[in-house]
Amino acid sequence: MVHVLGSRVLLHPTDPERSRAFYGGALGLAVYREFGTGPERGTVYFLGGGFLEVSGRSDTPPVPGLQLWLQVDDVRAAHAELLGAGVRVLRPPVKEPWGLIEMWLADPDGVRIAVVEVPSDHPLRYRP
Repeated sequence: MVHVLGSRVLLHPTDPERSRAFYGGALGLAVYREFGTGPERGTVYFLGGGFLEVSGRSDTPPVPGLQLWLQVDDVRAAHAELLGAGVRVLRPPVKEPWGLIEMWLADPDGVRIAVVEVPSDHPLRYRP
C-alpha cells in the first residue's frame, strides 16, 4: 500500500504567465507556495482539499481528458464574478439530474473546469 502524504495536480501550460493570470487573477485562487524564477517558475494554488501546481511549459495543451472539479458555496455568484473577470464560460450553472448545480469553464489551454455547488439537501451534504 502506498502511504500518500499529500497530492496535487500538475499542469504544464503552453503559456505559464497566461495560466497564472487565469488561475490566480481571474479565478482568484490563493497561492500556497511559489518556487523557482523566471517565466516558467512554479506556482501552487489551494484547491480546497487539494492543490494545483502551474509550472514549466509544454509545447502542446494538456490532454483532453484532464478536467478540474471545484466546489463553491454559490455557483451563481461565482458565475457572475467570473463573467465580470472575462473568464470563458462554456456553460452557465445548471441543476443536473444527479442534484448538483454545475457550471463549466475552460482555462487558456482549454482545460475544462467544473464549478459545482452542492445544494443543502444533496446526499453529499448528509452526514448520518
